[in-house]
Amino acid sequence: VYLFCKLSRNDTEPIILEGKCLVVCDSTPSSEPAGNALGMSVRSGSGRVAFSASRQTNHEPTDMSNRTMIIYFDNILVNVGTHFDQESSVFLAPRRGVYSFNFHVVKAYNRQTIQVSLMVNGWPMISAFAGDQDVTREAATNAGLVIMEKGDKAYLRLERGNLMGGWKYSTFSGFLVFPL
Repeated sequence: VYLFCKLSRNDTEPIILEGKCLVVCDSTPSSEPAGNALGMSVRSGSGRVAFSASRQTNHEPTDMSNRTMIIYFDNILVNVGTHFDQESSVFLAPRRGVYSFNFHVVKAYNRQTIQVSLMVNGWPMISAFAGDQDVTREAATNAGLVIMEKGDKAYLRLERGNLMGGWKYSTFSGFLVFPL
């Protein structure tokens, strides 16, 4: 994504000014909403990458057939660029860049500990833990930035415990901050 400047509406090719930016300048901003005195709009073209998903049911590892401990998300809220695969619940990086991920999971039972890790290509990058034995609906949450290469895979793995999914308490989101 680059900074473009349209000199007139008849110009078909934008002029690349410099760097990686999300701003498009238009010297004739009549199509812009009122109140935009600079005639600027935010656009990132095909560089848009974002997803957010939730679980609608509890996640019981003993019920899983594949034993990978991947947390599956059955409700897609946003999938701009379609890089999050709902069936596998794996995000596939479309390009090298800095990505932001966050997750929020709620344990299903008291007297239980849950631990969840954000995995990139099979390696834990960040983890979250909830282990208060007297609290039933305790949450484990974390967020972080990760440099990913094109084709890298990110997903959540349940290290221990059972997750609450009803009412969409457990979520996983990510987006491309900027390409490298």
